[in-house]
Amino acid sequence: MKYSLAIVAAILIGAMTIFGTEKPVKKMSTTNEAALEKATFGAGCFWCVEAMFLNVKGVTSVVSGYAGGTVKNPSYKEVCTGRTGHAEVIQVTYDPDIVKYETLLEAFWLSHDPTQLNRQGADVGTQYRSVIFYHTATQEMLAKEYKNRLNAEDAYGAPVVTEISPMPEFYAAEDYHQDYFANNPENSYCSMVVGPKLEKFRKAFKQEVK
Repeated sequence: MKYSLAIVAAILIGAMTIFGTEKPVKKMSTTNEAALEKATFGAGCFWCVEAMFLNVKGVTSVVSGYAGGTVKNPSYKEVCTGRTGHAEVIQVTYDPDIVKYETLLEAFWLSHDPTQLNRQGADVGTQYRSVIFYHTATQEMLAKEYKNRLNAEDAYGAPVVTEISPMPEFYAAEDYHQDYFANNPENSYCSMVVGPKLEKFRKAFKQEVK
């Protein structure tokens, strides 16, 4: 009895399925790249902030960098002098269908002490300032409303001094700064500062972490 090629192919595929020899089909990502949005925050050393935001559900990438200064293409060494005007920031790409900007704002204010002016702990200088660089008018409105609410409720027992400014030019930091905590777990700053901050953040924000 003769069979058409289509029938033979169907029989073979059925046999492979039954005996487990069919190759698994690669699942395509359901994330719509065009629908992703960006948010930019400065909350002290970007090694700490990057590690925290990488743990937030809906965040697809985090890039450490510099923003808010007057020097083009600044280096880490230049920014560390505090004379370029830049802040160490992280630029977050996120899926708004999974995480809302308001949730990212909550993560931002949980990640540091926004009542400290131009410093975070032992890290002192304008490069460590608390800052939100908004990308849209909606982000500006939400950030200002959230800050006003924190101050009205005296949430920290001191005024929130976070700067809220339009998004300026963003410069990605040098490659060795990216994924710094993950790549340098034995570094003393990572083990003594970043690690404890991340653990505290994960506990406080446990409903929203991956």
